[in-house]
Amino acid sequence: MENKGKLGLLSICLLGVNAIVGTGIFLLPGKAAKLVGVSSIGVILFDAVLVILIALCFAEAGGLFKKNGGPYVYAKEAFGEFVGFEVGFMKWAIMVIAWAAMAVGFPTALGSVFPLAATPFWRSVIAVAILLFLGLMNIAGVRISKIVNNVITIGKLVPLIFFILLGIFFIKGDNFQPMQSVGALTTTSFGAAALLIFYAFTGFESIAVAAEDMDKPEKNVPLAIVLVISGVSVFYILIQVVAIGILGDGLTASEAPVADAAAKFLGPVAKAVVTTGTLVSIGGINVASSFLAPRSAVALADDGFLPKFVTKRNKKDVPYISVILTTALTALVCLTGSFSKLAAISVVSRFAQYIPTCLAILVFRKRGMKGSFRIPGVYVVSFLAVGISLWLLYNSSWDKILFGLGGLVVGAVFYAIMKLTQKKTN
Repeated sequence: MENKGKLGLLSICLLGVNAIVGTGIFLLPGKAAKLVGVSSIGVILFDAVLVILIALCFAEAGGLFKKNGGPYVYAKEAFGEFVGFEVGFMKWAIMVIAWAAMAVGFPTALGSVFPLAATPFWRSVIAVAILLFLGLMNIAGVRISKIVNNVITIGKLVPLIFFILLGIFFIKGDNFQPMQSVGALTTTSFGAAALLIFYAFTGFESIAVAAEDMDKPEKNVPLAIVLVISGVSVFYILIQVVAIGILGDGLTASEAPVADAAAKFLGPVAKAVVTTGTLVSIGGINVASSFLAPRSAVALADDGFLPKFVTKRNKKDVPYISVILTTALTALVCLTGSFSKLAAISVVSRFAQYIPTCLAILVFRKRGMKGSFRIPGVYVVSFLAVGISLWLLYNSSWDKILFGLGGLVVGAVFYAIMKLTQKKTN
């Protein structure tokens, strides 16, 4: 019988689906096809396996601690204060980069209806305008209601389900031949595509980090991880299959592939429906990011790793300094690239959380720590997760690695400054 005060299996699964399915799947199928063509279907399967491995590591780590913080707490407990700070600082950096990707994603999607919106100048103008609006709304104390979140969830899932159920009848088998505009498949191109599509799976860690709030976590958490990732993977594969089957080689040139494919089999009305759903989804994720990203900086300031003034709040109890700082940094990141580039950088950054967590569980096992869930074959799972993650990073371009992991260097400087400040104070 399910504990009424805890999340049951169904609730955990819905939480996971809502956390994962977002901006990426609307915009990335074309980018993946451009890199590896029809093999992009296999890339999704590859990413699904990696996500399950990493999520299982998060599940075990999450079952060991009652306090919030996720990867920051795991790294600090396993490897000490400095590594913990670096992971916590990267969490903030990741949220900034991810928010920038989502803000740029809005004009990118809008460009399928209004092409001018996707041009570099107007893309930047619209993205920065969105950030400024949401930053001001946040400072004013406007709360995100459950109704808005429910509308957003429906808004992003309905057009995708509509796309699959109707589009499957318009697939052309000939489109599954090797694409003429795509070069030969290599480990480098496969790795680049896997890194890009991995963005569409990010958010999976939310399934695992709240194990203490779940009913029978030792049973439900691993089951939910497998069910959610498997279900989302099938969903993504079907979207990719329909997009390839309808657009064929034309998919490689599409900035908004789901909307373009819908237009091809049902005309402009279908394209408008899918584009509206895309914009609602991206808009909703932007709203959530505008609320959550500044709070990551506040958490670091509360622990003494950022200046205390970052925690200052206004009459509405909003950390307005953190909101201003985070919004300004996000706007600067927005100006550095396209949605696909920012998405790839966001993924590179996330491995600064994923890899330490996968290694931390080995430290906790050695200490004899026991929580609500234990991974069978923990060493195999951990080493595979770390090994595949490092292989993906190896196949990324150096500019994305330097940009994505550059926060570690900045974080080290902040850590040194704060330590010196604390010594002088004491």
